[in-house]
Amino acid sequence: MKYLHCGKFKLALDRPLLMGVVNVTPDSFFDGGNFLQTSAAVAHARRLVEEGADLLDIGGESTRPNATPVTLDEERRRVMPVLAALADMNVPLSVDTQKPELMREAADAGAAMINDVNGFEAPGALEAVAGSGCAICIMHKQGDPQSMQYAPQYTDVVSEIGNYLEARVAAAMHAGIVRDRIVVDPGFGFGKSLQHNLELLRGLERIVTHGVPLLAGLSRKSMIGALTGREVGERVYGSVGAALITAQRGAAILRVHDVAATRDVLAVWNAVRSIT
Repeated sequence: MKYLHCGKFKLALDRPLLMGVVNVTPDSFFDGGNFLQTSAAVAHARRLVEEGADLLDIGGESTRPNATPVTLDEERRRVMPVLAALADMNVPLSVDTQKPELMREAADAGAAMINDVNGFEAPGALEAVAGSGCAICIMHKQGDPQSMQYAPQYTDVVSEIGNYLEARVAAAMHAGIVRDRIVVDPGFGFGKSLQHNLELLRGLERIVTHGVPLLAGLSRKSMIGALTGREVGERVYGSVGAALITAQRGAAILRVHDVAATRDVLAVWNAVRSIT
């Protein structure tokens, strides 16, 4: 059985794990502002664990298309109190940040994973986490939030993203991060058109085979809206369907807003596939 070493946690990867989303932001595309206050974010995080979340992902800076960057001080002010208040949780806490300074502070404060939409490309990012014992999630994106959805271009989206992630895994290992601490995320919706996202979903196994667990996050995203005609608040069914497809194609971690609904669907699927 494969495991992910995630701070003090050793997570078995014999079934897809659920990562619950905790956005401590005013402008995230789905729940921006709902959990900006520390008390609300903490209550939401605890509720997600009760619903079945295996990990929590805490973010203090929105990376939706056209999002405005925030300063290190503001991101720190949003994230660190939530991280501290959840220190008693018996699940790994991930911090979603692009800033090496916050990566280091979060790891020192007990974060078990650092999730970077920038692929740990910022100077000092890999060095900030290398000695911490944290797991890392390396995500692919094309462009930045201000421009990434204008006109994304690929020749072969699956191959190009797979090659990028393989190169970043190699860079992480060169920095001293062992393979069983590394997760990759193809970055659905980050510099991809609807067609790119669908091609990526169909060919996901070609990325999973690169030897590290894959995290998939399609929850409530615009591609679900484009396919269903639903506004963001009505995309739970499409999101759960997409999560199931990624699980069937080998995703090890599903980053979701709707933990309970996704858990129930996976419970049925896991029961069927476990029959011998």
